[in-house]
Amino acid sequence: MPIINRVAELAEEVAEWRRDFHQHPELLYDVHRTAARVAELLKSFGCDEVVTGIGQTGVVGVINGRQPGSRAIGLRADMDALPIQEIRDHAYKSTVPGKMHACGHDGHTAMLLGAARYLTETRNFAGKAVVIFQPAEEGGAGGKAMVDDGMMDRFGVHEVYGMHNMPGLPVGHITTRPGPIMAASNSFEIRLKGLGGHAAKPHICVDPIVGGAQIVTALQSIVARNIDPIDNAVISITRFHAGTTANNIIPQTAVIGGTVRSLREETRHFLKKRFTEVVHGIAAAMGLEVELDYEWGYPVVVNHADQTEFAAEIARGVVGPDKVTTNMEPSLGGEDFAYMLEARPGAFIFIGNGDSAGLHHPEYDFDDSVIPHGVSYWAKLVETAMPAA
Repeated sequence: MPIINRVAELAEEVAEWRRDFHQHPELLYDVHRTAARVAELLKSFGCDEVVTGIGQTGVVGVINGRQPGSRAIGLRADMDALPIQEIRDHAYKSTVPGKMHACGHDGHTAMLLGAARYLTETRNFAGKAVVIFQPAEEGGAGGKAMVDDGMMDRFGVHEVYGMHNMPGLPVGHITTRPGPIMAASNSFEIRLKGLGGHAAKPHICVDPIVGGAQIVTALQSIVARNIDPIDNAVISITRFHAGTTANNIIPQTAVIGGTVRSLREETRHFLKKRFTEVVHGIAAAMGLEVELDYEWGYPVVVNHADQTEFAAEIARGVVGPDKVTTNMEPSLGGEDFAYMLEARPGAFIFIGNGDSAGLHHPEYDFDDSVIPHGVSYWAKLVETAMPAA
């Protein structure tokens, strides 16, 4: 069950779709051109149903097998890009200043379209393949929006599967794991108010920079000293804004922001509690007023054991058993496919993107040689999960 011959024939056309998406990146829910193109292609393939506007701008296509069946398998791809200026120069470079497909969602969307093309041509399964094209993965919780819009019940989805490319993993390799595979991602903003004044007279000021620095240092001790070393968590301060260009002014305010990641719900709740205690405690000790916004982001991506083993078995058939692993280290990156796995059993896998720049890097590009592997995986998953008699 290696790469499907028909999929190999389609690979260049799928790559052309991918490059078109790459040239026209769109952010979050504002993926109107991408969604319209996806819907247009699904209709041209002969999908039995194409529905737009799910979760604001999501698209769902339904493909009936040549035989009726009691099951429907959902396959999901994400469509949105990132607010990054692309710095690579190639024929299909982004045409939109400040926006680019720096996470490979153009490749994910194109591969799922390729699978839809193949499945509508062959229909060698009994049941329904539901192809899901999601907006707003990059921080907008588009997966949740589609689930909340009733997608799973409306299309009768029994199981759902997702895929993401992985730079550094060789092309033709696939990795996954049962259980937690990607982290819950929360974010925070700490706003400190002190008393500004002349830098030569700190004794009559309340310095938000010194207090903020104490908070930054103390927050790092939470993971180091309050979390079991065997557990996984991270607190990253990603911005600290205070002061002006003048060197002789103690500012009145400071703002600190960042992210908190964890792989267990118990740890996630503990981190919020301890984080709040540390921030308010140090602010009080330093004489600072404080406002803390702690936002609950994507939940942990938890792969279901049976579906993960099934996905791995399909992958072994496509790329070979020596190129599939099921014991990858969990990632502390976030992924809103978590909401779909909360709604239905399923599995999330990573497919190798080779020696490319990393995700969210301005030189990143999806490797088109991945396409035959990804499309074959999707096709064989449907055909094997719902075999025709």
